[in-house]
Amino acid sequence: MTFLIIVIIFLALLFDFVNGMNDAANSVATVVATRVLSPRLAVVWAAFFNFAAAFLFGVHVAKTIGQGIIDTAIVTPAMILATLLGAIIWSYVCTLMGFPISVSHSLVGGLVGTALLKSGPKALIASGLIKVFLFIFLAPLVGLVLGYFIMILVYWIVRRQPLRTVDRWFRRLQLVSAAAYSLGHGTNDAQKTMGIIAMLLFSTGRLGGEFYVPYWVIISCYLAIALGTLTGGWRVIETLGMKMTKLKPVHGFSAETAAATSILLSSVIGAPVSTTHTITGAVIGVGATTHFKAIRWALAYRIVWAWILTIPGSALLSALFWFGLSLLRLPS
Repeated sequence: MTFLIIVIIFLALLFDFVNGMNDAANSVATVVATRVLSPRLAVVWAAFFNFAAAFLFGVHVAKTIGQGIIDTAIVTPAMILATLLGAIIWSYVCTLMGFPISVSHSLVGGLVGTALLKSGPKALIASGLIKVFLFIFLAPLVGLVLGYFIMILVYWIVRRQPLRTVDRWFRRLQLVSAAAYSLGHGTNDAQKTMGIIAMLLFSTGRLGGEFYVPYWVIISCYLAIALGTLTGGWRVIETLGMKMTKLKPVHGFSAETAAATSILLSSVIGAPVSTTHTITGAVIGVGATTHFKAIRWALAYRIVWAWILTIPGSALLSALFWFGLSLLRLPS
């Protein structure tokens, strides 16, 4: 049993790594697209602030994932293993295809799929799932609105400045906004894996009678997501930063500031939001201030469909894995 738990924790950290790999695009796409930093320097910058978030924020999102999605009384190692396998495969395939999906939602989908197959709808916690589904729509909308109005405000502030001066200012400011976004990304997304590992340890009696997130789990998850970001999901970076709309440093600053604000506030209240959805909505909102035709809506349409299909797709994959593991007579 101990060996199985070690394997599952390793897979959880692998999922965290893939999360960083896919979401590297969210952290650095605008910086790369505006040529403020080279792709390699950009991912180093993002990875550093991903890890720095470990020392700045709590574990509110981890507790939501660990206790607020499914009934912990039914959780077994095989369920967590199946959840992770389904989420990792779904996220990795989408990364290879260049789709900036929500790896967070693939994790939620995996939990839902295994819980439904094992114990039926009674195993689901409605309040937590409503929060997740609500933010599928709220995250990109909030990012879009904030991005749009921040861009309008910035335009008004710099309206009398020469374009060259504005470009020079925002090339420096975009380093700050990218750092803030990477802090938010690390804070919200690393905590989701923390919640899964803590759920595993709690359900097997290794945390005692009270749910909490051990310090070694916190550091391990932040390190894994930072290393994933460092590798970079280059196809996703190209999709989000270079194909969606044409960006300049002032646009990148506005999009990252909007997304960072939304994600950090959500993290403080324990809402597991999709950083992917938020930054994509912010990029669209910023691009819309120029003209709605500046957005490549056909590409955006395909990305939205990838978002919509993530929870049911990962739920189905994880359910199939759980069924297979139950045939192998692992604790299910």
